[in-house]
Amino acid sequence: MARTRLINRLSVILLAAAIGQGAVAIPAYAGGSFSFNLAPRNADEAGLLSTGIRAYSLYRGLKSGEIRQLGRGNAAGLSQAGRGNFGYIRQRGDGHSATLQQTGDDNAYAIFQYGRNTRTDVIQDGNGGSGATFSYGW
Repeated sequence: MARTRLINRLSVILLAAAIGQGAVAIPAYAGGSFSFNLAPRNADEAGLLSTGIRAYSLYRGLKSGEIRQLGRGNAAGLSQAGRGNFGYIRQRGDGHSATLQQTGDDNAYAIFQYGRNTRTDVIQDGNGGSGATFSYGW
């Protein structure tokens, strides 16, 4: 009887050790990201944000659509149909992905991604819209 208890206890200890080893062998995923979007609620706010984005583009010497990337493994795409649109994608770090599609006239949107492994996809339809997305990943 004492021998059976000893075997049972040893079995439990060995099982716990085996499970613990399996848990230690699995790598932890510590990555993540956060983003925030600026989305105007009305035409006045949209005009103000659009003016700010366009002023930034003049300061930086940007064209009506531009992608600037610094890092490795980044991918970005920008598509515009219409007149007077401005789109900007800025990626600094590794493994980012972004797309911006604008249809209509006089739209402005900027995407800023820093750190690593963030993803932003924006479709902007209509006229006179504006917005911005800021993302950081680790």
